Amino acid sequence: MEWVCRAAAIRGALDGDLRPPLRLFVNAEPSTLAARIPPHHRDVMASAAALDVVVELTERALTDRPADVLGAVPHLRSLGVTIALDDIGADRRSLALMPFLAPEVIKLDLRLVQSRPTAEIAAIVHAVNAQAERTGAVIVAEGIENERQHEVARALGACWAQGWHYGRPDALPGVIPITASVAPSPPLTAPRRADGAPTPFGVVAERQTPRRGPKGLLLAMSHHLEEQAMAHAHGAAVVLATFQEARHFTPATRARYERLASSAAVVGALGVDLSAEPAPGVRGTALSHGERLRGEWNVIVLDPHFAAAFVAHDLGDDGPDFERRFDFCLTYDRDLVIEAARALMARVAPAL
Repeated sequence: MEWVCRAAAIRGALDGDLRPPLRLFVNAEPSTLAARIPPHHRDVMASAAALDVVVELTERALTDRPADVLGAVPHLRSLGVTIALDDIGADRRSLALMPFLAPEVIKLDLRLVQSRPTAEIAAIVHAVNAQAERTGAVIVAEGIENERQHEVARALGACWAQGWHYGRPDALPGVIPITASVAPSPPLTAPRRADGAPTPFGVVAERQTPRRGPKGLLLAMSHHLEEQAMAHAHGAAVVLATFQEARHFTPATRARYERLASSAAVVGALGVDLSAEPAPGVRGTALSHGERLRGEWNVIVLDPHFAAAFVAHDLGDDGPDFERRFDFCLTYDRDLVIEAARALMARVAPAL
């Protein structure tokens, strides 16, 4: 059914001569983005190259299945497609995940313009405008039904808007008025290396000279970062961590991460033999023994106003566990933290 709707939208745009600088917005479910085009839709989908297409992904899809969404988006961008993140504000978890997607268009949920101002709405608006300022993304307001809401949308930072205030759904007019087109900002992507996908330590160590220290010292540093995550969670933080092996996810660790999961947007944990939910609300991912990521110990925290990454590489020492040495880096550079986090987010399991 989704392919039928998508093909109908493209066929209608072609028939109505909806060509650049006008844009066609198409909703899509992440589960269908990587699917093969059905044979009977291939001709019309091939014709889509003549259009300026914006694919709308819902924030629900991003928060529930981040790895699927982030895995599909690079292919879409390689086809010249622009990405829009829809319904921002319906679920605050999406604010923390927005930097991973780096959408060219951010669509505000209609309740932000139709509801009375609150502290929660203010927090959402701050986060959205910070993202737009950093990346050049365009803010769009949905659900505009009157002039007052139009003014509210402008105050929230929107430069595009949609809603019945501007017109009801109807057939395309014979002549479509042309307005200024918005050039998409370049997508932010984690670097790829000849030896495979990036790892957090590999990403940060390219930009920062690693230091060296024993596990006992570094454990205190990683715990402090987890405490920072607790202070900044508030429903809009992402916390990602690797533990090398499941045995390092101790009962004390389990208790800390259960607390984190109760207030953060997404908490992901990766390690050899780690279960699908090593603590309530924590998304567990099992690593294989041969993966390069198995040799890393990482704690990454990202929310709309705070970013930090502790990344470490095991030197393979024998002897007492707390004396094992690691090369490590600590960064608060937001762009670098996002790059490092992407390397883990691509492995985070869907919500249970």
